[in-house]
Amino acid sequence: MSRLLRFSIVLVLAGILSISSCGGQVTATDGNGQPGPAETNSVGRQTGNEGSEPAHSPPDTPVGHAPGPGLASDVPPTDATAADEAIDADYARLAGELIAGGVDYLLAHRDGDGGWSMGDQRQMQPALTALAVKAVLQDPRYDAASPEVRGALDVILSYQQADGGIYDPRQGKNNYTTAVAVMVLVAADDPSLSPALERAVMYLRGLQIVPGSQSPDGDVIGEGHPFEGGVSYGEHGRPDLSNVGFWMQAMHDAGVPGDDPDMQRALAFVARTQNRSESNASAWAAVGANRGGFIYLPATRDDLTMGWSQAGPGPGGRGWRSYGSMTYVGFKSLLYADLSRDDARVRAALDWIRLYWRLNSNPNMPPDRSLEGLYYYYHAMAKALRAWGEGTITSTDGDVHVWRHELIDALAERVAPDGSWVNDADRWFENDPILVTAYAVLALEEALKP
Repeated sequence: MSRLLRFSIVLVLAGILSISSCGGQVTATDGNGQPGPAETNSVGRQTGNEGSEPAHSPPDTPVGHAPGPGLASDVPPTDATAADEAIDADYARLAGELIAGGVDYLLAHRDGDGGWSMGDQRQMQPALTALAVKAVLQDPRYDAASPEVRGALDVILSYQQADGGIYDPRQGKNNYTTAVAVMVLVAADDPSLSPALERAVMYLRGLQIVPGSQSPDGDVIGEGHPFEGGVSYGEHGRPDLSNVGFWMQAMHDAGVPGDDPDMQRALAFVARTQNRSESNASAWAAVGANRGGFIYLPATRDDLTMGWSQAGPGPGGRGWRSYGSMTYVGFKSLLYADLSRDDARVRAALDWIRLYWRLNSNPNMPPDRSLEGLYYYYHAMAKALRAWGEGTITSTDGDVHVWRHELIDALAERVAPDGSWVNDADRWFENDPILVTAYAVLALEEALKP
C-alpha cells in the first residue's frame, strides 16, 4: 500500500481529515558545518515509513564525492516548466489535507484576543501571531476578510510602536517580530494596511548596521567591519544570519528590489557567513572545509576574526561547520539580492545542498543534535528551493529528488493525530506546537505554489 494511501486512511479513521481545495524563532537560530573525520555526509533519504525517529538520526553516510570547482554547473538545468510539473495530484491533495488539519489546530488554540502566544504572559505574541495567521491566510478556506484573519491582524497592529516597528518592548526581538509581521501584512494584500506596512519597512531599514552605527556598548561600526550590513535582534547589537535572513525575506516580500543599496549591504554580510574562502576573506573561512555552506555568525563581539556556528567547529576543529537551516537561509538571501544563477557563491551553496541532501534531519548538524531546528529547516528549505525555481534537485550521488514530494512525505510522517507538529528536540522553541505547526503549514503552502 502506498504511503499516500496509507496516510489518508489513517486520517479518515481518526476522523480528522478535512478535505479542502488546494491553494496555490521563538526565534530559530542556526550555524554551519562541513564533514570531518569523525562524521560523514548523508543523503538521509526517506525510505519506507520511518514513523517516529530515534532520538537522533544515524551517522551520516556518504552521498558522493566532495564537490570540486564547477560541479554544480555540470548538472544540466531543470526544464523551465519543471516547477509547475514537479508536484502530482496525489501529493497536492495530501498537502492540502495536511494544511487544513494544521490550520484547524492553530485556530483551535488561539489566545482569547485572537492571536497566538507562548505561556500565560503572551510570550512572543506578535511573532507567533504573524506566523500562524499567515498560515491561515494562505489556506484557501480563508482570506484577509475572514474574521479569524482580521482579528489576528488587529492583534499584530496593536503592537506597532511609534517608531514603526511591530514588537513588544518588554520582550525585544524587534527585528524578528517586525519582519514576520511585514510578511503577513504583504500577504494580506489589503490597501488599508499599507500605511502600517510602509512604517514597518522603514523601521526595518533603520535597524541595518551601516558605517557610523553605534553598538549598545558604544562601539562605532566602521567601513568594512564584519557586522556591516547585518541586522541583530534589536538596535545594532551583534548581527546573525538568521536575523538577516528574516530581514531580507521581509524586504523581498515587500517589493524591495535586490539591487536596493540596503539589500546589497545585507548581501555583503551574508557572503561573510559562507564557508567559501574565494569570496569570504574572514580568517575562519580560510581554514575551514570550503564547501559553500553557511554558518550563523561571521564574527563575534569578542573576536572579530572568529565566526561561530550553532553546529560547532569544522573538521579537526578548523573553521566552522555549515548546516542545513542556515545554508538554505543563505542560499535564498543570495537569490533575493539578485545574484545570477551562475554566480560562484550561488553555485557553491547549491553544491553544498546537493552534497548534504536529506529531510530526516537538519543537514550536517552533529548526529546527536541532528533534529534540532528541523522545522525551521523545512520552512527555509521550501522558501529557498521555490526561489531557485526548479522542481528537482540532483544530489551528488546522481539521484534526482522531487523536493516538493519529499518535503510533503517528511511532514506527513511527522504529523500528530490532531493535525499539529512538534519537535521532540526542543531547542529553539521547537517543543512549542504553535510555532512548529506554523512552520510546517507554511512550508507545505510554499510547496503548493508554482
